[in-house]
Amino acid sequence: MARFSYYPGHMAKTKRKLKEKLRWADIVFELLDARAPISSQNRELGDLLQGKPRIVLFNKADLAEEKELDRFVAHFESQNIPSLKMNAHSQRHIKGIVPLAERVLADKFAKEKDKGRIKRPIRALIVGIPNVGKSTLINQLVSKRIANVGDRPNITKDLQVIRIHENLELIDTPGLLWPNLNDETVGLKLGLLGALKDHMVPRDEVVIYGFKLLAKHYREAFEQRYDMEIGEFDVLGLFDKIGHRMGCLKKGGEVDYEKVMDRFLHDFRNQRFGSVILDRVEDL
Repeated sequence: MARFSYYPGHMAKTKRKLKEKLRWADIVFELLDARAPISSQNRELGDLLQGKPRIVLFNKADLAEEKELDRFVAHFESQNIPSLKMNAHSQRHIKGIVPLAERVLADKFAKEKDKGRIKRPIRALIVGIPNVGKSTLINQLVSKRIANVGDRPNITKDLQVIRIHENLELIDTPGLLWPNLNDETVGLKLGLLGALKDHMVPRDEVVIYGFKLLAKHYREAFEQRYDMEIGEFDVLGLFDKIGHRMGCLKKGGEVDYEKVMDRFLHDFRNQRFGSVILDRVEDL
């Protein structure tokens, strides 16, 4: 399979703006998809942060397998990177963000107070790959719609400085991906989640990868969804079984593989297999 190449001009421009705005920020909020904590991470972020404190926010945590997600939380904590499990649609989940940032920056603000500086809001930079939930999070923080939100990647195109309340100011940024998705499995996982547009990744390879991943880690849920037994792994056999079980057939009764792929991707992206995590801590 060919490498995925994804680096639109507006992303290169945003990268330059990020470097400029980092001097303004006290802290960085890194938003990850809790279902793919490794694959949804911008691989260039470490170099860009220039030593800035960071908080990892695991978005869509309610859709991720809890046991595996807790292992990722423990990993980041062991690296002295605080983290928070959340869902950007829930006020209850996100109310802990500001208190956590205040704890991380307590020493910095204590020094500013000792120097006689007036108390000011925390200045935070929020980053994440496209379609990870940044705009939704911002809208929840301010309790009104001020940033573009949608299911399609790359909705937000320009940086915005947003006053949340007296304790927090945010810079929103468009989603950033690395210049080349050299790890093929990363592209396939992002394709499964819908973080990459469907035309950017070979759909059949995304579906086949999804079959393999579910058969390995979530076999019971896979079998229950389609009322079948996987048995010895056979890609074509799985297409046929799902096609017959779900009525994805052509007029003559032959399995319609395009309809099978549509059905599987719909099921995967709508949590029909339950809570899943596509990455494993061992891969870090």
